[in-house]
Amino acid sequence: MTVDAPAIAEILERLTKLHPKLIDLSLDRMHAALARLGDPHLALPPVIHVAGTNGKGSTSAFARAFLEASGRTVHVYSSPHLVRFNERFRLGAAGGGRLVDDATLADVLLEVERLNEGRPITQFEITTIAGLVLFARHPADAVVLEVGMGGRFDATNVVPRPAVSVITPVSMDHAEYLGDTVAKIAGEKAGILKRGRPAVIARQTPEAMAAIEAAADATRSRLLVSGLDWFARPENGRFVFQDEDGLVDAPPPRLPGDHQYENAGTALMAVKTAGFPISEAEVARGLGTVEWPARLQRLTGNVAGALPDGAEVWLDGGHNPGGGEVLAEAIRVMDARNPRPLVMVAGMLSTKDPRGFLEHFTGFRPKLHAIPFAYPAALGASALAEAARSLGLDARAETSLKTALAAIKAQDWPTPPRVLITGSLYLAGEVLAADGWEPR
Repeated sequence: MTVDAPAIAEILERLTKLHPKLIDLSLDRMHAALARLGDPHLALPPVIHVAGTNGKGSTSAFARAFLEASGRTVHVYSSPHLVRFNERFRLGAAGGGRLVDDATLADVLLEVERLNEGRPITQFEITTIAGLVLFARHPADAVVLEVGMGGRFDATNVVPRPAVSVITPVSMDHAEYLGDTVAKIAGEKAGILKRGRPAVIARQTPEAMAAIEAAADATRSRLLVSGLDWFARPENGRFVFQDEDGLVDAPPPRLPGDHQYENAGTALMAVKTAGFPISEAEVARGLGTVEWPARLQRLTGNVAGALPDGAEVWLDGGHNPGGGEVLAEAIRVMDARNPRPLVMVAGMLSTKDPRGFLEHFTGFRPKLHAIPFAYPAALGASALAEAARSLGLDARAETSLKTALAAIKAQDWPTPPRVLITGSLYLAGEVLAADGWEPR
């Protein structure tokens, strides 16, 4: 991860030093800080608040695409960033949103830092506050607000009456913070449900759904559930969506993978529930223009150039068992259409479950190259390779992305391979930077 503007990097470094020494399981710091800034979270356009383990970034991207395709302006807050810190803040504008510029971001971060007066606060909290200030001061038709982690005590959970809450598929991740079962994690995600406000729920496991329903009962939230109140699916190469308003038949989503049909459907239902009518033509336009990098993204730049001629290169930031499952299914579909040997280049955080993620790929019998990346909590390449070998995979530790690519290129391939670079969004950011990608 890199930050382009030195001023922003310096501010963020100072803010990191304010991190509380004690865990505070409340939103008290957020509310106190927001009060000093005039409560900007109470002056936002209609908010689509998105939580979940997998797919919340893609769902947010689809929501933005649908809103912009219908001529509306939309602010977006997401995390983490890939190459530039500014990616976390997209300001709505006619003709399409734009990332916040360095000067505007530095100014608001300095303002929040000054009013905080050195009080303990996490970087994510102060970053979220900065986003809420930006969104309150710049006119737009809607805000898509993505939860950072969990939901109940997430810094974004200060918005009292979102237009709609959204929960994408829930699976095991961040167990040390959210709980050691899917039910407990789903309960934390469902903490974004607000009294009397509607919520759109993507497909869930039975245990996750039970926890979400219990939270909805407590808050009297109206749930609109995938497979019951609305349906989204691929059909004859088309995107088909149905709810009580009727049927939408549109071209497939631009983002690859069958799981994106569910994400697109979740977003469409959320946009409609938030009070934004949208035509079939606008749905089709949104599906065709949506962008969300590092989610089964085809690379054709510097990285592909370092591999054997004809090799396919895919980048995906998936990093938990649920993400591994949908990613492996997407590779399986590719393989059915165009069989190729699979090679994986992987790096993961030490807080993740490498076996739980990688076990979904064992049927492909891939060669795996484990690599390090520049993040403090990155798992060592040797440890990741050992975890892969414990699953029966042919794995070796490399010293860098460059050496992994060179090793793949040096091998004699009867058929050009399909190379999947995966395991972490932080690694994905480094790969995109190496590939020459620029956020916009």
